[in-house]
Amino acid sequence: MQFTQLLAGGLILAASLSAFAQRPNTTNYDESKVGNLPLPDPLTCADGSKVTDAKTWQTKRRAEVFGLFQTHVYGRSPAKPANLVFEVTKTEPKALGGTATRKEIAIYLTGKKDGPRLDLLVFVPNGVKGPVPAFLGCNFNGNHAVHADPTITLNPRWMRNSQDKQGVVNNRATEASRGSEASRWQVEMVIAKGYALATYYYGDVEPDHAEGWKDGLRAAMSKGGASTQFAPDAWGAIGAWAWGLSRGLDYLEKDKAIDAKKVAVIGHSRLGKTSLWAGASDERFGMVISNNSGEGGASISRRDFGETIAVLNKNFPHWFCGNYKQYTGHPENLPVDMHELAALAAPRPLYIASAQEDTWADPKGEFLAGKLAEPVYALFGKKGTGVAEWPAVNQPVGESIGYHVRSGKHDVTAYDWEQYLRFADKHFKR
Repeated sequence: MQFTQLLAGGLILAASLSAFAQRPNTTNYDESKVGNLPLPDPLTCADGSKVTDAKTWQTKRRAEVFGLFQTHVYGRSPAKPANLVFEVTKTEPKALGGTATRKEIAIYLTGKKDGPRLDLLVFVPNGVKGPVPAFLGCNFNGNHAVHADPTITLNPRWMRNSQDKQGVVNNRATEASRGSEASRWQVEMVIAKGYALATYYYGDVEPDHAEGWKDGLRAAMSKGGASTQFAPDAWGAIGAWAWGLSRGLDYLEKDKAIDAKKVAVIGHSRLGKTSLWAGASDERFGMVISNNSGEGGASISRRDFGETIAVLNKNFPHWFCGNYKQYTGHPENLPVDMHELAALAAPRPLYIASAQEDTWADPKGEFLAGKLAEPVYALFGKKGTGVAEWPAVNQPVGESIGYHVRSGKHDVTAYDWEQYLRFADKHFKR
């Protein structure tokens, strides 16, 4: 499918391959130079047959596409463990000035209290009848950074030192980091709209650096431990973080205050890649939301714009499976592209968001992933973005596939949350 051939009536498959390859040491921001590589068709099966109905997608083609992402991009993750243990470690029934109940839940991922665990923070609105829908996502800075409440447990694990990690000293959180990520979570806004919010620190599952797996879940669940030699299609960090989101959903299914069939998985940046993969991997999620996820997430890999596969493999090799490295400089050889990742959410509602100044993430490429997933949604009688062209800034669009590009930089803002809540109100009817 050529990027330039985006028509109101459909999308045309191109036959020619332009002569360009992604270059590891240069970054293109010129739309006229993105290239014209043909995209794989999500509706053509491996045997060449065409998908013309939802049943064929669900029983045949979806598994083929998902398997390609497992083999070539994110790797294969283990099944749900049979011995998960949940322990409510803290409860505050009058959180947020009495508007919410706050709970902290330790999830022991191998059933052993001295083994790997993630700590889930859950806010549930008070005074709401019946089970409520929820948003579930990983956070970057620890649960204590999601809200300034001083009674939320300070996360003791390794954290990245960077400019946006306020109060992180020598890779550990300090009291100064409380509430440092609050603007990205808008807890009061979510609670006021009658939704629950659940989150865990992604470093609980795996510290985000090249050797982090040795202290994380992937080593703990491998026979070789920290000496494991992973197969080329074994899970990377994104697979592990997404697996953790499914374990969070396992808990929410047991919480009577939550409507577990109406849980939206959400993520930003690398965790937006994670939410897309979690939504593809676990069809229990009722909605999938990806915020500024860029290359390796929502943006089309065959577009030579902003970040590339080559850059990801150079800077963050631990995020993906080993096979992904063979596509450095050669995205045309990747047997899938990210419109097919978006399509794996079908028929569930999907929202993809971009930021105008976040050119590194290729906002137009993020939009195209959603737009080019429309033929799969159409199999289910679902309307997609509802537009033929990339929309203007701060003009949200979409039916079953929502999209906006807002003004501003790479971040999650109150504006973003307003759109996600509006979208959830539309699809999670109560």
